[in-house]
Amino acid sequence: MRLSRQARDGEGPGEPGVTRLARLIAAYAPHDGTFDLRIPGLHASRFSRIHTDCVHAIQLPSLCIIAQGAKTVIVGQDVYEYDPSRMLVYSVALPIAAQITEASYSEPYLGFRLDLDPQKIAELVLKVYPHGLPPVQERRAVYVLPADASIINAATRLVECLAQPGDAELLAPLVVDEILIRLLRSSLGVRVAQMGLAESSVHRVAKAISWLRANFSQPMRVENLATMVHMSASSFHEHFKAVTSMSPLHYQKVLRLQEARRLMLSNIMDAGAASRLVGYLSASQFSRDYGRFFGTAPTRDIARLRQETPLSV
Repeated sequence: MRLSRQARDGEGPGEPGVTRLARLIAAYAPHDGTFDLRIPGLHASRFSRIHTDCVHAIQLPSLCIIAQGAKTVIVGQDVYEYDPSRMLVYSVALPIAAQITEASYSEPYLGFRLDLDPQKIAELVLKVYPHGLPPVQERRAVYVLPADASIINAATRLVECLAQPGDAELLAPLVVDEILIRLLRSSLGVRVAQMGLAESSVHRVAKAISWLRANFSQPMRVENLATMVHMSASSFHEHFKAVTSMSPLHYQKVLRLQEARRLMLSNIMDAGAASRLVGYLSASQFSRDYGRFFGTAPTRDIARLRQETPLSV
């Protein structure tokens, strides 16, 4: 589904569209990279060329809007594509592989990302759904929805708060609430609401993910994780895979491999030392897993990355 011409080009009163948002992002992301802006949880990205290789990262719960360009995100075996006609919502922290698929120096990729706070969502759910949430069966960590002109308009006003003294502190929190309320009232509303409900499967999986991210180098038993979130082992495994598109053990493996890659790249650490630090007992097993995940052996991969300009998603 494509945005109407009015929503794209901002021809309607009070509806700047992605064209205005793109101009603002370009101003606050003056060169290639991802920038943390002065409003907590707000980020702007610019990339002037297509990514030939995937960029691996942990993506926190967030709303992502592309104002210009296009991107592909891989989570487990699932592939998501989005551009200015579609927005992406992450409901839990996920290891992802991302590629910028449409960008150039004259028309760079320009992205807006707002981190989502489950506690704030829980507060607003009570206002948006005062009589309780309708039942929802679908449990996923990534949702794609058609670009909503009202959300894009609010996102534009949020970035505009950076230009006026005091607006970032006084008005930006109100605009963030508006964005969250509009998300909760959208076609994804009930699913977004699950992020803030302590008894929802998404919230329980998010709690398990928090433990895994803090303790990824430690031995892990699925049964213990399930007990921690008050679920049976079989139910937890089913819900975890439904939400994240991977098993708990595979999620832990990806965290270990991403951290080992970071250690080798930023700390000039060899593969053996990095593998031990992230919890591997066998260097040969680490090399096999690394090669399968990143496509090449650790030493060769790190040598290539050091010759390239670091990229961020």
